[in-house]
Amino acid sequence: MTDTAQTAENRLAALEARLDALEAKEAIIALKHRYLRACDAKDPDGFRSAFIDRGAVIDYGPLGRFDDADGIAAVFAHIALERDEFDGAQTHVVLDMHHGLHPDITLTGPGQATGNWTLRFRQVNRRAGAEQVSAIEYRDEYVIEGGQWKMSACASTVLWTIRRPLAAGTAFEGDLI
Repeated sequence: MTDTAQTAENRLAALEARLDALEAKEAIIALKHRYLRACDAKDPDGFRSAFIDRGAVIDYGPLGRFDDADGIAAVFAHIALERDEFDGAQTHVVLDMHHGLHPDITLTGPGQATGNWTLRFRQVNRRAGAEQVSAIEYRDEYVIEGGQWKMSACASTVLWTIRRPLAAGTAFEGDLI
């Protein structure tokens, strides 16, 4: 093989590796976005499916620490799906809004990666008549399982929270109300 052909082959291999890395990072970002959308949509199955089948290490601070995603999925379902009567109708008690920002994904080996995210979180608790807004940092680990990127570890740290009462007469509308 000539030096020119070898150089072209090396450049092609380097481009393929860069493209593979970009595709992996985009797949991880899409995974995290599906997870956050599942949180807002009150979708326990979508929430759970973001994690590996067994053995995920999860530390969500006040919500608990778990050595498998089934535990946090049960907590999520309990909070997200709770309903009560408000204004004469059965509606959800807690409404959430998750905005994942600033993904910093590092591929650490074949089928392995880490990620840091900033979360802007807003929650309304109708029973408590209160709203909270928080800045949270996620630290994740990812692996490929069954051909898909999944979270194998996830920890969150609350940086700050503002809690305030809802104004009297606050009106609620929407599909999840």
